[in-house]
Amino acid sequence: MSRAAAPLQWLTMGLLALGLLGLSPALSLSLLAFGLAVLTALKLREARTLEERRMVALLQLVCAGLLAALRPELAPSLLQGLAILMALAGLLALELGAGPDWQALMRRSLQVLLAALPIALVLFLLLPRLMPFSNFGAGQGMGAMTGLSDSMEPGSIARLAVSRQAAARVAFPLGGEPPPLEQRYWRVLVHERFDGRRWRSTAPQFARPPAGQPAPPAPPPAAPGEGIQLWLIEPSGLAAVPWSGAGRPLSADLTLQRSGELLNRAPGSQRRVYALTLTGDPGDWRTQSPGPLDLVLPRGENPRLEALAAPWGRLSSDRERLNAAAGWFRAQPFRYTLEPGALPRQAPLDHFLFESRLGFCGHYASAFTTLMRAAGVPARVVSGYRGGQWVQPVGGTGYVDLRQADAHAWSEVWLDGEGWRRVDPTAWAQGDPLARSGATGAGSRAGGGPLDWIQQQWWGLDIAWARWWLGYDSEQQQALVARLLGEQRHLLGVVVLLAVAVSLAASLGGLGWLGRRRGGDPLRLELERTLRAIARQGMVPAAGETLGGFARRLGQRWPALSAPLEAFVAAYQQQRFAGAPSRTGRRAAHRLGRVLRRSLRTGIPSQEAVQREHP
Repeated sequence: MSRAAAPLQWLTMGLLALGLLGLSPALSLSLLAFGLAVLTALKLREARTLEERRMVALLQLVCAGLLAALRPELAPSLLQGLAILMALAGLLALELGAGPDWQALMRRSLQVLLAALPIALVLFLLLPRLMPFSNFGAGQGMGAMTGLSDSMEPGSIARLAVSRQAAARVAFPLGGEPPPLEQRYWRVLVHERFDGRRWRSTAPQFARPPAGQPAPPAPPPAAPGEGIQLWLIEPSGLAAVPWSGAGRPLSADLTLQRSGELLNRAPGSQRRVYALTLTGDPGDWRTQSPGPLDLVLPRGENPRLEALAAPWGRLSSDRERLNAAAGWFRAQPFRYTLEPGALPRQAPLDHFLFESRLGFCGHYASAFTTLMRAAGVPARVVSGYRGGQWVQPVGGTGYVDLRQADAHAWSEVWLDGEGWRRVDPTAWAQGDPLARSGATGAGSRAGGGPLDWIQQQWWGLDIAWARWWLGYDSEQQQALVARLLGEQRHLLGVVVLLAVAVSLAASLGGLGWLGRRRGGDPLRLELERTLRAIARQGMVPAAGETLGGFARRLGQRWPALSAPLEAFVAAYQQQRFAGAPSRTGRRAAHRLGRVLRRSLRTGIPSQEAVQREHP
């Protein structure tokens, strides 16, 4: 058994442990991965025989495969690939004994891994897709992990901390541009229930269909000319996911509610990837009539607010009432701040509108929506994200980077003949952050630096990975099978078996060719390559001539190469016949052989040139 086997297997365990750090304990398969990794580490610690070490290598490969199913993003995938490479190297070290060194083990393991890729690609493209493993065992009581919540009570917040934690990224069609900064509103939740202080969303926390109900049919793919908007969102405890409010979803996991909330059936404890078309269609949800909740207002909670809205309610149309409220807001000295102080329990919105006039988006959206309801206009609060930084990676696809600091709330009011209109009263306050950043037109964000730039470039690669790898879902696979087989889809199993057989034969043939190409004694191969280069110059060893004698004869013909030839022969004989070979000696022989072959290939140099290259 090679002495390199144990370090390689322990290094593999370390890589697997790093991969476990990103798993959510709310998923049952995550617990299975944790348990399998612990059992593998314990088995490795007690393993003494070759059979036990082989079992450890098998368990490590299974654990890496389970992690790949749970975390298919770019960075975890690279880590899993490295763990598989190390596990294969450890297995080869067990089987080949003390012969190969670490370099040879890693090279051979990489060859085996590359040879397996064609088979993996065939299975990935053609094997029927299963439900994502991350759907199994999601916890039912997990709280929100992003800056958004299904309830909003701004009056209870005295100071709002700014978080630069990643929230989402949205990529547009290749070469496409994002909407202007002032139009980047990414809706998530609609808050319709209001009790005088707190706004709540009526969206379900989890978007799974009831037991026994079949999954909704897959939506039609994007039509020619329709752009595709790709979203990558970080873990969140919400079923509702961000979107622009226009277009249509391209996955059966996405469900659009009549209120304009987009629900994702995938569990929020994992990163989610989804796509929507860019049709320019404003969406049917905008014309859905308001419900009874959109006018509910506890009377007497904020008497001064109700008195302000009373004359607006006597105006002839909802548009006039909206314009009156907007004009009043613009005329007041409201100021945006993240440290407004807590509002009193009694009449909190009265205090904000008529006394403090300090607040952030939640204060303005809550107060304006309440004013609209008091004036008889159906209204609701919407929370999501606003703005975002446009990032154009070097040589990659551009995307909008959304952070938790971009979380925002605004209002929507119902107007007859138009539907739901977005109104953002925060934009009327002095010091609104979007108004400040809008001067640049690019959504630039303060606090960037070299590390932030590196992170943005990596996220650009992550977007590309999601677009071409994670974005290949069951709908795209069915479309590929339909193009390949047409009406003969019942032959898919035969096609998969044939493709796997061809890939396996090609992989084994490639491994055999590499083995023959690099097989044998490396020093002997170096000598044979050098002799072939000399033979092309018309010099071959005579029958019975020793290597040293042949080198002396060559030195007589090419005096400039006499010293390098003698050094090469000495290094070769030292490694072959003078005891245990050393890595330094082998490298010296390889270097001298390359110098000789380069000299013969480019023309025999002068004595001075050889001395400069090989003093």
